Amino acid sequence: MIRLFAAFLMMLATVAHAELVLTDDSGATVRLAAPARRIVSLAPHVTEVLFAAGAGERVVGTVDYSDYPEAAKRLPRVGGYSRLDLEAIAALKPDLVIAWLSGNPAAHVARLKELGVPIYFSQPNSIEDIARSLEQYGRLAGTEAAADGAARVFRERLVRLRARYQGQAPVRVFYQIWKSPLSTVNDRQIISSVIRLCGGVNVFADLSSIAPVVSIESVLVANPEAIVASGMDQARPEWLDDWTRWTQVTAAARGNLFFIPPDIIQRHTPRLLDGAEQLCGHLDTARGRRPR
Repeated sequence: MIRLFAAFLMMLATVAHAELVLTDDSGATVRLAAPARRIVSLAPHVTEVLFAAGAGERVVGTVDYSDYPEAAKRLPRVGGYSRLDLEAIAALKPDLVIAWLSGNPAAHVARLKELGVPIYFSQPNSIEDIARSLEQYGRLAGTEAAADGAARVFRERLVRLRARYQGQAPVRVFYQIWKSPLSTVNDRQIISSVIRLCGGVNVFADLSSIAPVVSIESVLVANPEAIVASGMDQARPEWLDDWTRWTQVTAAARGNLFFIPPDIIQRHTPRLLDGAEQLCGHLDTARGRRPR
């Protein structure tokens, strides 16, 4: 009888330990009876962070452009992050969906909720949020050891970058997402966190939209010392050099037109620090081109 009672207590302890209660990036409470075993990711950055958190084997589906690491390319697709295939998601029978708060269609995510699928919203808006995402995904998937280790390495690397670049002379930066429409980021977008880390100042930080459309005239008035662009793939976009015609802009006059591949500067993943190292190097180049 005593043994049975002890076994019962152990079972209760196991159940209590297995239940997960987390707060996602929207402020909502997410409850799971046990760590997720079938996860569907609704954004490329979510997929990449899940793999970095040691949970890649738990991911059963994802969206287009989820191409890192290599194993992510072989996962079943459930549409694109802005055009989800709800039937494909349901067919995978997920016990957890991780959605992108500002990127996925709200109506589609609401429909998934109606189907009773637990949803965790991701919205990392700063560099520090990436480490938290690693830790949270590790808890959701039961891979805490790998996730916490990855978060620790990420934070240590971030500390080293801060120590190296804090106190550097400010550089006014225009970050160009695309040519037509001419678009950039405000201070709430994670790219601005990288600009600040490197001692840069986003010339459009104060705009209200997170990805505002701006005019050529507004860029000329802002007169950035450096213009940084990413484009759509690993090749430097031809339109970056269009700025050379505007010789009254300091960035153009000094040749401070820099390219960073989008995967390492526009995704909310640990590789963002690779992009940060490139950006910091570019801004150092811009400082070195100042008249003496």
